[in-house]
Amino acid sequence: MTKQFNPSWTLFALAISAFAIGSTEFISVGLMPLLVSNFHINLAQAGLTVSIYAIGIMIGAPVMTLLTGRLNRHRLMMLIMILFIIGNLLAASAPTFGVLLAGRVMAALAHGIFMTVASVIAADVVAPAKRASAIAIMFTGLTVATVTGVPLGTMIGQLGGWRWSFIFISMIGVIGLLADYWLIPRNLPLPSKATVRGIIRVLTNPQLLFALLVTALGYGGTFVVYTYLSPLLEQQMHWSASAVVLILVVYGLMVALGNTLGGRWANARPLIALFKMFSGLLITLLILSVTGYSHWLGLLTVLLMGIFAFMNVPGLQLYIVQLAEQNTPHDITMASALNISAFNVGIALGSGIGRQVTTNLGLGWTPIFGAIMVAVSLVLLLGLIWLARPAKSTDRHCVQN
Repeated sequence: MTKQFNPSWTLFALAISAFAIGSTEFISVGLMPLLVSNFHINLAQAGLTVSIYAIGIMIGAPVMTLLTGRLNRHRLMMLIMILFIIGNLLAASAPTFGVLLAGRVMAALAHGIFMTVASVIAADVVAPAKRASAIAIMFTGLTVATVTGVPLGTMIGQLGGWRWSFIFISMIGVIGLLADYWLIPRNLPLPSKATVRGIIRVLTNPQLLFALLVTALGYGGTFVVYTYLSPLLEQQMHWSASAVVLILVVYGLMVALGNTLGGRWANARPLIALFKMFSGLLITLLILSVTGYSHWLGLLTVLLMGIFAFMNVPGLQLYIVQLAEQNTPHDITMASALNISAFNVGIALGSGIGRQVTTNLGLGWTPIFGAIMVAVSLVLLLGLIWLARPAKSTDRHCVQN
């Protein structure tokens, strides 16, 4: 007899795995001072733990989608979580900084393909009318990771050493692996085959290309600052290491609030909503460039940045799918994978710019350069709004602006 799977439990399993993966992505932000001390490296080098992870996702999402497109979805999720666990255990046992980076790359490859596959699984296990809600439930794991996983991992690192933070995440990965094994159906349908031509079709479509650039620049602008948030709070605003852990918890709550509001606001007119969100982020970064040396005003501005930082994610994901459905309907999966890459192009670019800024100008300049990235994304958004207007007037089913 075929085993019956409850969609709610399947989504719960995916959320657990997403929690582990979300915790890993940004854990080194809180551990950066410890890594600097342990490996005798400078702050800019420690920032590579963020940027190289992002590069791993950026490359891994489309490449792994091409390589694994015809694998059984249940079996593929098992392989993804095993790769994720091995990568984090390698990071935990790293004798050198180079080995730590290698472990980060392995985990990043798992991360990139997970986000693409898990989104499709979440959509497949529920009725068509509930697909958007199912994907949102799966992504709650990432939100909860930002609220609790990252600060908890940071606290574990401060109490027992940074290696225990990666062991902690590996243990969550094992729980996710077991949950996925028991709760994800064995015979899910395979998506349309991803091809290199699909990548070309997505990247040569002007609207999709503009949207991917908006994702990279607008989302990435925050990471010029966020990558170095712990040293910014400690060195410039003079908060203690223990206080930084609590601040990261509150920052995560602000991110959760921003995600919730952003999802609601972007449902009807994603382009207009995104323009308002990025405008708010731009203003906040400019304010932070002034308040960044103030103990309390700086903290309040950082928390405001948390609200705007990831508010754009639901809208960006929704809009890229809408564009793909309209312009390249056979390449929706690849468009989704490329958007995941674009998020991480932004993280890599933002953290890389932040590394150069902190080395050559100082931490206080990071909000200015983050604001420049966001400003460019706003210009691109104006272009998308202009491109969408003719389509809106001639076809009621085209992408809403």
